[in-house]
Amino acid sequence: MPAPRPERSLTWRSALAFRMRRHGLVERAAASELVDVARRLCGLHAQVFSAAELTAWARIDDLPRDAVASATWEHRELVKQWAMRGTLHLLPAGELGLWHSALSTIDHYRRPIWLRNFGFASVEEVEAFVSAVSEALDGRELTRTELAETVAEVTGNPGLAEHLSGSWGSSLKPAAFHGVLAFAPSTGQNVRFTKPPQLPRPPVEEAVAEVTRRYLAMYGPARREDLSRWWHSGALSAAKAQQRIQALGDEVACVDVEGETCWVLRSDLDAMAAFEPERVARLLPLFDQYVVGSNRGVEALLPGAHRDAVFRQAGWISPVILVDGVIAGVWNHERRNAALEVTLEPFAGKLPAWASKQLRGEAERLAAYLGASELRLRGTS
Repeated sequence: MPAPRPERSLTWRSALAFRMRRHGLVERAAASELVDVARRLCGLHAQVFSAAELTAWARIDDLPRDAVASATWEHRELVKQWAMRGTLHLLPAGELGLWHSALSTIDHYRRPIWLRNFGFASVEEVEAFVSAVSEALDGRELTRTELAETVAEVTGNPGLAEHLSGSWGSSLKPAAFHGVLAFAPSTGQNVRFTKPPQLPRPPVEEAVAEVTRRYLAMYGPARREDLSRWWHSGALSAAKAQQRIQALGDEVACVDVEGETCWVLRSDLDAMAAFEPERVARLLPLFDQYVVGSNRGVEALLPGAHRDAVFRQAGWISPVILVDGVIAGVWNHERRNAALEVTLEPFAGKLPAWASKQLRGEAERLAAYLGASELRLRGTS
């Protein structure tokens, strides 16, 4: 499906500044809005749980240190499961019907190469495995070993239980995509699984449209390749991503952003075109959604010379310094007894005075959030 001719031209300068505000990185939310923040971000990326906590911290003022963990494990307002790209996310429990309907379209496990790689004889065997996991977890919270034993008992096929031996959980992901497996609170070092609430699901087409709409709201202007990568490039090609976008009809507009053909929600177009940077600098953590869902390869967002410092090997995404929507450096923090050491590494070697001042404030916020009584900050001058 060819893209239509762009209706309008935008600049990355205005678009990225607009995106920064849309992400809640200019005016932060209140602590009571944690679940809504997760909803607007399309979940909190939780491959590293502490990164999910800091993603929320970056967007919420006065967030209690245990707020994300409490919302996930105690109040069950957030559900930890494999989602976009087959990575772990915290999704709002009240919206699981929407997400499970949309995630059911991730079906790369039907391909022969996936079946061979993970030891399944057929698609039917995968489906039998998913059904057995669903039955085994119904009303239960089981460790991986307990789940394997229960699956073997349910099916009478010990071979199916062998698929639970892998530490990365790749064989379990189809069950998560179909909405019958999520994480329960761990017992010591043992991860446990459970069956998430089975909420009414909208039709798949409606769910996919809503998720695409939310993606564009947070990450527009986006290219079709950006949506493909964010969702699951193995299950959604760039061409199919464009079809999903264009299925929204008049809700979306095709735009030219400094030579890139992109898509935005039409309702955002005028504001985005007129938006001006607001001189805001922020510290974003490991795997932050702003970076995960970003336009890879766009020089205005991240100069190519510094790309490897952010997008590292094995899918690792560094903590970044964000200045008016532009990735301007990386940073790290380390706890040393009562002190928190924060080191900034701006790509240009030096930051504007106003940005350095704000980043000191960011580091102070982080020290307070982590309960450190002393801050040691390096790299602001």
